[in-house]
Amino acid sequence: MGGRQLASKWLKTEALLTDPEVAPYIPQTRTLTRENLQVMLGAHGFVVVKPIVGGGGYGVIKVARSGSRYSITYSSKTSHYNSFQAMYSSLMRVKVNRKYLIQQGIHLARIQGRPIDYRVKYVKNGAKWEYRAMVGRLARPGLFVTNLCKGGNMLSCREGLRRSLPHISSTEKRREMRNLTRRCTSILERHFPGIGQLGFDYGLDQSGKIWIFEVNTRPQ
Repeated sequence: MGGRQLASKWLKTEALLTDPEVAPYIPQTRTLTRENLQVMLGAHGFVVVKPIVGGGGYGVIKVARSGSRYSITYSSKTSHYNSFQAMYSSLMRVKVNRKYLIQQGIHLARIQGRPIDYRVKYVKNGAKWEYRAMVGRLARPGLFVTNLCKGGNMLSCREGLRRSLPHISSTEKRREMRNLTRRCTSILERHFPGIGQLGFDYGLDQSGKIWIFEVNTRPQ
């Protein structure tokens, strides 16, 4: 199993989708084509476009549709367009020359207007997997990506859940996240034998539903 192949978000997503219990946690994902983008924007209102290989929030672009108007957010800059064609041409210029996928946009729970997501680090120690970290990552004001390398703040998973979704049990949600981590790990081990550490990126939407955004096989 080459590291390059394992770096592919597409292959990992396909593996996880084979499990009917895990599939509902995965945002709808398609490869980036003009037609797929049009359909996904129609269905979800906003989507995230990201490189199939690459991490750290690098190259992630948010595309939104409101009525007949479109917008692209890249880094902290948003541009608006009056037609799909104008937006799509601009998107083709913004993105670097590599393959991309489109992921259904999720309205993340927020703390004071800033979206928060979670990183769970799971490492194999001998024959046994163990948790090394469960942290919340709060986006820098004005940014939609939470990656710490982009200036986000870190807080404990418990505190993040309590502050962003005060009406939901943080204990229950942490347990659900841990169960999901274990289940996904056993699927990925079957598909990609030899993996020894995984970084799960989870987001909770405003209703408290957990979504799996990404699984990193070389977590930072």
